Amino acid sequence: MSGFDPSWVEMVAILAAGGVAGAINTVVGSGTLVTFPTLLAFGVPPIVANASNTIGLVPGSLSGAWGYRRELAGQRARILRFASASALGGILGAVLLFALPDGAFSAIVPALIVLGLVLVVTGPRISAAIARRREARGLGERPEHGPWWLWPVVALCGVYGGYFGAAQGIIMMAFLGIGLDETLQRLNAMKNLLVALVNGIAGVLFAVFVDVDWLVVLLVGVGAVVGAQVGARYGRRLPDGVLRGIIVVVGVVALGVFLAG
Repeated sequence: MSGFDPSWVEMVAILAAGGVAGAINTVVGSGTLVTFPTLLAFGVPPIVANASNTIGLVPGSLSGAWGYRRELAGQRARILRFASASALGGILGAVLLFALPDGAFSAIVPALIVLGLVLVVTGPRISAAIARRREARGLGERPEHGPWWLWPVVALCGVYGGYFGAAQGIIMMAFLGIGLDETLQRLNAMKNLLVALVNGIAGVLFAVFVDVDWLVVLLVGVGAVVGAQVGARYGRRLPDGVLRGIIVVVGVVALGVFLAG
């Protein structure tokens, strides 16, 4: 345990932060930007906060995936393919947390968020250009699992997610939207499962090798499960254009949080 002894007010605040994070993660991603700063503000040590938050958000991601279960229909083969990338990336990311100096990855977070936002905005045009190029070359439609580069990119998202994970969902959605010929809602459903896998694998390693505050895990987890259901209920009704706009807004806020910090 970390020695963190929260008051009732702090426990309610962490529970509420978990709820907000669960909803944001289900619809967009980057809910860690709500829970992680909250834990730090209440005096939880950074490494303990990171590990406890990662484990606590796993039930929320699974809850969000369940809320999007209709959008998962017909994606079994694709999910299994990218799950292997996410699993490998999650393991590597968690190992890097033990091996690299503090702040090594967080130093490039703003650049990654900007890249993700640019790709979210320009994704439809890039995807259409790729489709036209394939048609001109007589290659037909894109394969169901996307181009060759998508698997290693998903793995790299897993590495980042296993290490820290803030805005992991935004970055992953950007590349999935370019590489796969699918609606954002169906891609979001798959994203929720892949993020849950990354966080779950990293969480197991954290539980073994890093100090974890299980009260924090419980509070974040309960809040995230409830918030994820709220996010799934309303988020899955959003048109692609609106969802894309929400991703951009949340990403800009995330960028501001990092730059201000």
